[in-house]
Amino acid sequence: MRADITSLFGLNIYTDTGTYVGKVADLVLDVDERTVTGIAVSSINRDIFDFTSKGVIIPYRWVVTTGDIVLIRNIVNRFKKPAKTEPEE
Repeated sequence: MRADITSLFGLNIYTDTGTYVGKVADLVLDVDERTVTGIAVSSINRDIFDFTSKGVIIPYRWVVTTGDIVLIRNIVNRFKKPAKTEPEE
C-alpha cells in the first residue's frame, strides 16, 4: 500500500491498549531502501517516557496501522517510570 507520508504528520499515536504516546512530528527514512524506519514523536506522554527531551524516535516496525491515528504495539512496559516504593522500616 502506498500513501502520502505527509498525511501522517500531526497524527496522534496510541498503543494497541489505548495509551496515548504522542504526535507524529517527522519520519525517519532510509533513502536507499525507500522505506520508513522510524517515527519522530513530539508532545510525548510524560507518564510513559522518563526523558527530558522534547520527543523520541520509535522504530516503524512497532506500527500496527495508520489511519485517523497511528496505532503501535504496547510499549508502556518498556519505558514506563518505575513506581516509587516506600522503604521498609
